Amino acid sequence: MPDPDPIHPAAIDPEALAAQCEFRATRRSGPGGQNRNKVETAVVLTHRPTGLRAEASERRTQGENRRAALARLRIELALCIRRSMDRDEGSSLVPSALWRSRCRGGRIVVSPDHDDFPALLAEALDVLSALDDEPKPASERLGCSATQLVKLLKEEPRALLHVNERRRQAGRHPLR
Repeated sequence: MPDPDPIHPAAIDPEALAAQCEFRATRRSGPGGQNRNKVETAVVLTHRPTGLRAEASERRTQGENRRAALARLRIELALCIRRSMDRDEGSSLVPSALWRSRCRGGRIVVSPDHDDFPALLAEALDVLSALDDEPKPASERLGCSATQLVKLLKEEPRALLHVNERRRQAGRHPLR
């Protein structure tokens, strides 16, 4: 069996990710005037390899909605796709170059609106998953503080919910 792709789907360049998606333009009803109701500006993207989908219809143009849908799809991929990492094999838990560039003095420096955010979130979730959702060993592997790691998860509340649900199932207290 070939090795799994070392790059998380959320870390793929947005245009390369778009090439892996089925694109559908559609109309949406509601406020926004004639353009919204008569022109197919809403976008639905379905990631063919995973079946995950994202859509956007709040912008005026199809191009803007496509960018918004791609951003949402990258977050969905970060939340739903876990790469397997061998906790005993140290090299698989070494932070990526992107992570190292965004982690300065133990702090993770990224806005949730930045293009790098989904890739960083995916990496944090992968390492947490490999280390039984324990923030202290995960943060040590990633070179940041446990507080910073939890703060990153809080930037996307569904990420914190996923981790806390797995912790609850294991009989451990939630991260706050």
